[in-house]
Amino acid sequence: MTTEKSAEIESVDERLSMDERFNNEMLDSFDEELEMELDDERMEQILAEFAGATHIDGLQSARSQSTLSDRQTYFKELFRLQGELVKLQDWVVRNKLKVVVLFEGRDAAGKGGVIKRVTQRLNPRVCRVAALPAPSERERSQWYFQRYISHLPAGGEIVLFDRSWYNRAGVEKVMGFCNDDEYEEFFRSVPEFEKMLVRSGIILIKYWFSITDDEQHLRFMTRIHDPLKQWKLSPMDLESRRLWEQYTKAKEVMLERTHIPEAPWWVIEAVDKKKARLNCISHLLSQINYGEVAHAPVVLPKRVYNADYIREPVPKEMFVPAKY
Repeated sequence: MTTEKSAEIESVDERLSMDERFNNEMLDSFDEELEMELDDERMEQILAEFAGATHIDGLQSARSQSTLSDRQTYFKELFRLQGELVKLQDWVVRNKLKVVVLFEGRDAAGKGGVIKRVTQRLNPRVCRVAALPAPSERERSQWYFQRYISHLPAGGEIVLFDRSWYNRAGVEKVMGFCNDDEYEEFFRSVPEFEKMLVRSGIILIKYWFSITDDEQHLRFMTRIHDPLKQWKLSPMDLESRRLWEQYTKAKEVMLERTHIPEAPWWVIEAVDKKKARLNCISHLLSQINYGEVAHAPVVLPKRVYNADYIREPVPKEMFVPAKY
């Protein structure tokens, strides 16, 4: 075989190898969502193993059938919507928009799952999550909204609040962490606070994730029986289950008193997690009039080779054992 022919075959082999590696890289980009999907399936299996009550069995069966039949549509729509979120991100950066999205709802309502899908393909420097812990002693002495203000976006940023200042209207009210005067002052202040945010140029979007009594019971039971999920059940979460009706009443008062034209509430029906994710992302996209930002073609520069460069070997004992 001639040297020229050998070089041609080598070039073809190298190209095929690069194509294969490129395809593998593209497939790897979907792994995170597939892993989360497998986690959903694992939860269904755990539920099937311990479900003893008839109403739990029936609910679990109906939900599984719905999920399985819509799975292909779900993935197609999710990836399409995530592509639109990337376009929205570019638009926000280019136009220096300031976007705040509040995610509220009962424990185990699926807020975290939606937030994961929103942020999954986005730049964390542009889109970040604010999930504040319980206030410190110092923060309790501050103006109530003060600790949230530092998390608000600058121009070209999106902030997703995994629970927000509405803690006062929900958990703090029901669990007795605030007194009646503080509770009423919150309702006097929050409309003006949110109007001020909107006047300052912030796009404020508020979502409430709604699930049924049976569905919350089912999700709590799966967490109790799943060692990988038990950390999600705090004593406060368990108490919220006992106080379902008080939380319902608090939610109703909150929605009635804080649903204002400048910052209305949007309710997401979240019993079906996958539909809730798609509906929420689709609606979020509809709330901002964005367009596609044109980007200059990206050209990978040629690597610089220096004749005197010598790559030093890494000692074998520094490598992590290759068990897989």
